[in-house]
Amino acid sequence: MMAHTKDNSRYLVNLQKEIDGAFLYGILAGSEKQPKMAELYQRLATSEEKHAAAWEKRLKDAGIKLPSYKPSGRARILGALAKRFGPQFVLPTITSNEQADSLAYDNQPEAETNGMSADEKSHARLLTMVGSGKSGLSGGTVAQMEGRHRIGGGNALRAAVLGANDGLVSVLSLTMGAAGANLPGHGVLITGIAGLLAGASSMALGEWLSVQSSRELYQRQIAIEAEEIATHPEEEQEELALIYQAKGLPIERARELAAHITADKDNLLDTLAREELGINPKELGGSPWEAAITSFFLFASGAFIPLFPYIFLHGPTAVILSLAVGALALFLTGAAITLMTGKSVWVSGLRQVLIGILAAALVFGVGRLIGVSIGG
Repeated sequence: MMAHTKDNSRYLVNLQKEIDGAFLYGILAGSEKQPKMAELYQRLATSEEKHAAAWEKRLKDAGIKLPSYKPSGRARILGALAKRFGPQFVLPTITSNEQADSLAYDNQPEAETNGMSADEKSHARLLTMVGSGKSGLSGGTVAQMEGRHRIGGGNALRAAVLGANDGLVSVLSLTMGAAGANLPGHGVLITGIAGLLAGASSMALGEWLSVQSSRELYQRQIAIEAEEIATHPEEEQEELALIYQAKGLPIERARELAAHITADKDNLLDTLAREELGINPKELGGSPWEAAITSFFLFASGAFIPLFPYIFLHGPTAVILSLAVGALALFLTGAAITLMTGKSVWVSGLRQVLIGILAAALVFGVGRLIGVSIGG
């Protein structure tokens, strides 16, 4: 009886995972502007729906009365973000989840898990290839690779959460240090504003330099690739064939595809940049100004939270309220991180609060010591 109970619990977990997967892939399919990619996401959604149906049947055969199963809260939030910001915003997170789940069925004894395990591993490989920007293949080729289960930018969601968290922790600690030093009048507010502007500007400059340097490197690599195409086209065709072989295509099919692409002079450089260098020539890593502005406002949005009470209040009341809203924001940041990690909201949120409050307490203590020393 105990074994059956454990099996049923496992089936319920599997069912929820497949329902979440089908829901998210359906959202990606509806939000994707490229028809071939939308078709791929829809195929993945259909695969997950079949898996869910298999687990639902097992549960019904076991006499389990199923509730009206819906996507989890985490899946709904990721789906909402995909609708608002596009599939690429959440794709790295979904890819990480697929990679983590790709081995989940390996040790499960049911007969159908053999096929499911192969499907899940194929999904993980496909998403990794898509997310890396190295797919560059036609829809037909991707379909062939998925059917044979062959081996096939950055995480915007992660960057958004961590950027805001940097501002939150930095300015919360800074204002606590200033409060500990008993700065007169609006000293804490002025210190906090200075910290916000300095931190946000530093983050923006760092992002601008990082993206601009990457763009210049990519441009140089593409220029070298263009020169190699002009001087050694046969070698480039052979390299392309080897890349497709490494991705799982048979030798003859890889050579045929490479010859076909090489003959298309207008798109050859674009394809080689994507396949050989892993670069999207149309984006080159994104706009440095967009990265800088986004980084500035992400940091500032987090930094403003603990600073807000000092605009209207001062003294101990402002300090306590700033610490309270800062702790709440830290918890929400930790909860947001679970969208990527899949861990417990409470564990992640409370851990974030503990770390942030410890940092603020440490700086408050240092500020108090400095204030006492200067004040005599």
